[in-house]
Amino acid sequence: MVSEKRLVNFPVSKFKMPMKQLPLIALVLVLFGCSTTQEQPRTKWTAEQAHAWYAKQPWLVGCNFGPSTAINQLEMFQADTWDPKTIDRELGWAQDLGFTSVRVYLHDLLWAQDAKGFLRRLDEFVEIADKHKIGVMFVLFDSVWDPNPKLGKQREPRPHIHNSGWVQNPGAEILGNPARHDELKSYVQGVVGHFRNDRRVQLWDIFNEPDNLVSQYKNELQDKPAMALLLMRKAFAWAREMNPTQPLTSAVWIGTWSDPEKMTPTEKAQIEESDVISFHNYSNLDSMKKAVASLRRYGRPLICTEYMARGNESRFEPILGYLKEENIGAYNWGFVNGRTQTIYPWDSWKKTYTAEPEVWFHDIFRADGSPYDANEVRYIKSVTRDAKKKRSGHSSLETPVRGEVLAAFSE
Repeated sequence: MVSEKRLVNFPVSKFKMPMKQLPLIALVLVLFGCSTTQEQPRTKWTAEQAHAWYAKQPWLVGCNFGPSTAINQLEMFQADTWDPKTIDRELGWAQDLGFTSVRVYLHDLLWAQDAKGFLRRLDEFVEIADKHKIGVMFVLFDSVWDPNPKLGKQREPRPHIHNSGWVQNPGAEILGNPARHDELKSYVQGVVGHFRNDRRVQLWDIFNEPDNLVSQYKNELQDKPAMALLLMRKAFAWAREMNPTQPLTSAVWIGTWSDPEKMTPTEKAQIEESDVISFHNYSNLDSMKKAVASLRRYGRPLICTEYMARGNESRFEPILGYLKEENIGAYNWGFVNGRTQTIYPWDSWKKTYTAEPEVWFHDIFRADGSPYDANEVRYIKSVTRDAKKKRSGHSSLETPVRGEVLAAFSE
C-alpha cells in the first residue's frame, strides 16, 4: 500500500517524466492534499481536544454489532457471506431503539485476502448505518476466543455454546512473532486512512482486550500479554500516522482501577495512548460506579464499550440510565440472537445447556425482530428518547475522494 506519508515524502524534484504526464501527478497531489512538506503524524489529543470532539457527538449509545447470520468477523465481511440485507434490517431495529452508534469488529485477514473488496464492503456497511442515522466505531484488533483464525467457510456453531466461532485478530502465528507484527501496518493504515475524514466513522478502537488469556483454547500464547502490548503500541502509532479526525482508544477491562499503581503494563499503556478513555464492565451498578469514579481521574470523556450480562447483574435497567446521566457512551454486548449464540452465558463452555436459557446472557432481539423482553425494550427507548436530537447537523456524507484513492493503491 502507498500511504499519504510516503507520497508526501516522494522526491518530486528528482522525478523525471514526460511533460504530458504532469497533469495526472498534479491531480493525485491535489486529491491527497500533498505538498513537498512532510505531514507530521498527529500526537495524542489533549484533554481539551477530546472534550471538544465529544461535545459535538450525539450521546454515543448502541451495541456491539454483528448480523445474526455471521458467526464472527470473517463471516460478516467475506464476500461469500456478506449479508447487507440482514444488516440493513437489523440496523433498522437499532435505529428504532434510539441507538446512535455501533461497535464493529474487523480482521486483518480480510485485508490480506482482498483489500479493495474489503474496503468496498466497509463502505457499504457505513452507508447502511448512516441511512439509519447510526455512526460506527471500528475495532482493529481483538485477543478474544479462537487464536487460529482461517479464511474461507467458517465452522458451524457448537450447539448452545457462547461465541463458539469467534476468532482472534491477529492469530497466534503472527501475534507470537514480533518480527511479523509489521506485516499488519498496511491493514491498520489502509483502513484508518480510508475513513480518516469520514464523519460516519466516530471512533477507532485499536485493540480489544489485548491481554485476555482465553482459557477455553489450549493453544493460547503464554506470553500473549507481552506480545499484544508490543503490537498495540505499534498500532496506535500506525493509526496516528494517518492523521485521523476521529479519536483512538483501547478499553481497560478488568476490575475498577481504583489504584493506578496496581494497574498492569497493558492497562497503563491503554490509558496513556487513548484520546478518549474506554472501558468494559459486566458487573452490577455499584461496580460500574466505582469504575467510573476511578477513570474520571484522567479528565477525558468516558465510553463504556462493553456491558450488559444479565446473569452477572449487569442489566440495561438501571445501568443504561446511569451512563446517560453521567454522559458516558454505552455499548452493550450483542443485539440479535444468531450464530454467535451469546444468549448463552460464558459458563456454557463448561456447563451443558440443551435449550435456550430462561435468562438470556446478552442480546436484545430474536431473529424475527421480536424482543426477548418487551419491558426492557420500552426502558431502552425511554432512555434513548432524546439521543438523536443531540446529533444536530447530522447528514449523510459520501466517502471522501481521499479514501477512494487510498483504496486504489491497496492492491
